[in-house]
Amino acid sequence: MNISNSADFIISAVAVIVALTVHEFFHSFTAYKLGDPTPGAQGRLSLNPIHHLDPIGAICLLVFNFGWAKPVPINTRYFKNPKRDFALTAMAGPISNLLLAFLSGMVYVLTYKLQGDSGNDFVARVIQVSCYFFFTLLVMNLGLGIFNLIPIPPLDGSRLLSALLPNKAYFKLLKYEGTIYRVFIFWLLLGTPVYNLLMGIDFIASNSILRSAFSILSIGNLISRAVSFLGEYIIKFWVLCLY
Repeated sequence: MNISNSADFIISAVAVIVALTVHEFFHSFTAYKLGDPTPGAQGRLSLNPIHHLDPIGAICLLVFNFGWAKPVPINTRYFKNPKRDFALTAMAGPISNLLLAFLSGMVYVLTYKLQGDSGNDFVARVIQVSCYFFFTLLVMNLGLGIFNLIPIPPLDGSRLLSALLPNKAYFKLLKYEGTIYRVFIFWLLLGTPVYNLLMGIDFIASNSILRSAFSILSIGNLISRAVSFLGEYIIKFWVLCLY
């Protein structure tokens, strides 16, 4: 698609804002529906992006296709079943992103089909930009949803894991959550540079087994592959349904 660099940046930034806002809103909304008034009292029961965005997390999503927003404050004492309801609240965020990605794929296929059907240059350009936006929205939501499903604290996937663990293991996980988080950040920051360094060694780069084994070092690389795989199948699904 013929999109300028400035237009690409604006479209990507808007897609990031939408993805992060939807993610945090559904965390807040689910907690509220399960009895916790804390997100509403903190102004997080809102679709206003200003209430949710974390600048660093937004930049990471924009650049690397994975990121985060400001955590929603949750008070589990309001939940009838704290472990279960906390897990449901956590999973609401990434699930909302995966659903939005699925719907974005539908609109992308519809707008892609319309390209070239209009004889009006302005309308054709609007259709082209819309098509690019919904494809970008698909990618950003998949990246955000998949990243947050990783079962490592403090990501949302760890809350589901905690709900499935026995109480003894659950409290032990909570005890070491801070340490796990620091190791995860270390992995996030250094994994890709180390992976790229190893791929510069011919013996490793030419060996498919070693290449696959070391790919776990790069979270960004793994998520990009998952996004490409799922994005391709979402688009194929809607092409089969709509064409």
